Amino acid sequence: MTVKAEDIYFKGEDERGITGEIDTLGRSGKFILAYRVAGSVSGNHYHKGLSTDKNPEVVFLLEGAVRLKYAPVQDGVKGVEQELEIEAPARIEVPIHTWHEMHFEEDSCFFELNSFEEGDKDTFRL
Repeated sequence: MTVKAEDIYFKGEDERGITGEIDTLGRSGKFILAYRVAGSVSGNHYHKGLSTDKNPEVVFLLEGAVRLKYAPVQDGVKGVEQELEIEAPARIEVPIHTWHEMHFEEDSCFFELNSFEEGDKDTFRL
């Protein structure tokens, strides 16, 4: 189990702002765009890989900062928790059978490469 958090690098910058590109891993359809307020928590679940869009789960943190808690899950039992401090802009990748929970350290915005429908059929709480 390896949770990844990578900085997003931008290709260009000029008087208009900055521009970059993201890799959707060939995924298409509806995606989730969410805004969270500082102090809120999202997640507290894991995915089994029943949905290809959750294998792995990919989140682009566009603005803000999160403390990502995660742990391996085996036979429905959560292992030892770990944490990552992540600041935007970043790409976060969470593999299947990994419990995860995002604690928003400041007002934040993220873009998730799956739909609500995909998430609903492959989300398991402990």
